[in-house]
Order: sequence, then structure tokens, then C-alpha cells
Amino acid sequence: MSPDALSLLLGLVLGHLVGDFMLQPRIWVEERYQLRHRSPRLLQHALVHGLLAGGILLVATAAMPQGLAAVLLGALVVAVSHWLIDLAKARLPAGELRWFLLDQILHLLVLLGLWLAWLGSLAPLSELAAWLTSPTVLGVATAYLLVTRPLSIAIALVMQRWSAQLEETGTLASAGARIGVLERLLVLTLVLLDQLTAVGFLLAAKSVLRFGDLRDSRDRKLTEYVLLGTLLSISTTLVLGMLVRLLLLEG
Repeated sequence: MSPDALSLLLGLVLGHLVGDFMLQPRIWVEERYQLRHRSPRLLQHALVHGLLAGGILLVATAAMPQGLAAVLLGALVVAVSHWLIDLAKARLPAGELRWFLLDQILHLLVLLGLWLAWLGSLAPLSELAAWLTSPTVLGVATAYLLVTRPLSIAIALVMQRWSAQLEETGTLASAGARIGVLERLLVLTLVLLDQLTAVGFLLAAKSVLRFGDLRDSRDRKLTEYVLLGTLLSISTTLVLGMLVRLLLLEG
């Protein structure tokens, strides 16, 4: 993939982010949910995206020559698709993460299709497919999957002989498990980037954050339980990360 082609794709994505999150006031979103297809702000928002995409495509013609008609058509496709997608979203319940993610995915797919049409080739998709199916990518993806739900279940099974001895701690439901998953994802990323020193800082920072709670609880069992769970979570992730580096990244 040429640098110019990649720059165009990143430019289109950047333009989308600017239009959706920096140039769209909250009142526009509220009006869209109230008036739907009758909302002038919805049309204005779609036009903003069309202008941004058109401007980016116009700049791209300097490196990848295309006619003005192609620029105008691309801007029109972005504007109309954005209007339709946001109108459909306005008919769904507001404030739900799944609809927000679906909305963004659809917008990005439109931009991807526009980008491929501009290049006139499906070669980037073939390159992406070859990269995604390489042993290194599959191995790293497997490691990231392992440190989420599978390792959470394994750690919970190891810790269950001690968790029954704890009284109600007053913490959020399932918060500890989610914190553990995020912690392992971060540790695995740092190990794969060969930043083991940062893992030490992460462990120290967590210890500082939990020190006050554990001290105030005056519960030695809880302190030992938290320390055991943390060390088990981090040590297993460290071992997994180093194995991935040894077998795939440095092999």
C-alpha cells in the first residue's frame, strides 16, 4: 500500500471524527432524536461531513489524480449515507453503547468503500487478509483472547477456596473481574512491547491505589486475597506474553 493511499484513508477517518465529535453540538443530537427526518440540524450535520470528505478528496487529487466529478460524487455519497445512518439511529433508543458502536462502524464502512473506489483496486483488502492470517497476528490475537474471559475463569477457580472465607466487601458487582481483565490486557501489551519496567510501575500504582482501602478495612484476609489475586493475574500474563515474544515475535 502506498503512503498516499494510507494518508487518504487516515484523512477520511480524521475528517469523520472531527465532524462527528468536534463539529456536532449536543443540541444537534437532541433535535435529531426529537424531529428525526424533519430536523434541519441533521441535514446540516450531513452536509458538514460531505464538505469535510470533499475537501480531503480534493487535496488527495494532488497525489492521486481524479476528476472534480469524482470528488463531488464522493462528498455526496458521504453526506447522503451519513444522513441515512444517523436518521436510522435516531429511531433507536438513545444512550445505548451498541447503537453508538453500530453507527460508527457503518460510517467507517462507507468511508472504506469510498476509499477503495477511489483507489480502483481491492488490493488493500487482500493485503489486510494476508496480514490478519499470518501466524504472528493470530498468535497475538489468541494471547489477548486468553487474558480476558478464559483467564478470568481460571483465576476465579483457583481463588474460590479463599473467596468463600471473605465477608461482603461492599464493592461493585463484577468490578474486580473487569479490572482484572483490563489489567491483564495492559500488562500483555507492555510485555509484547518489551516494556517490563512499565509493568512494575503498573503494579506499584495499583498497590498505592488499594493501600488505603485495605488499611481501612483492617481485614488481613481481604489484603491477602487481593495480593494473591493480583500476583496470580499479573504473573500468568507475564509468562504468556514472554512466550508469545519468544515463539512469534523474536523467533
